[in-house]
Amino acid sequence: MSNKRIHFKLITHEKIVYENDIDEFYAQGIDGDFGILPDHTPFMSALKIGVIKIINNKNTDYFAILGGVLQFSDNHAVVLSEDAENGKDVNIAIANAEKEKLEARVGSDKYKKDIERSEKALAMTLAKIKAATNNSLN
Repeated sequence: MSNKRIHFKLITHEKIVYENDIDEFYAQGIDGDFGILPDHTPFMSALKIGVIKIINNKNTDYFAILGGVLQFSDNHAVVLSEDAENGKDVNIAIANAEKEKLEARVGSDKYKKDIERSEKALAMTLAKIKAATNNSLN
């Protein structure tokens, strides 16, 4: 087994959410799910709202992301996203309450003009729940 590692950085507009040398990671691109191991060929992908799974020394972390873009080259990965949250930091009770509120809002005719924003918020809330419950990809 190779001892090579990937330097992984997850960044939002406000902060570096995660940065570490890791063994592998998995994400949801707009063209499908993928995984990256050390020495992967250079790769770039737009990312869906979803979950990134990071494996580091047999430990697994899950991050909910609000879409974004990934660039991988020379064992360096950078993910830029509008928003990201570690699944360990998600309060499931609050996320489930938010999910119910957003589902009602999306289904309501009263908020038609805000439907796109509500759907985006709902997708991020669902990603947070998946990240918090370690149910990362599908």
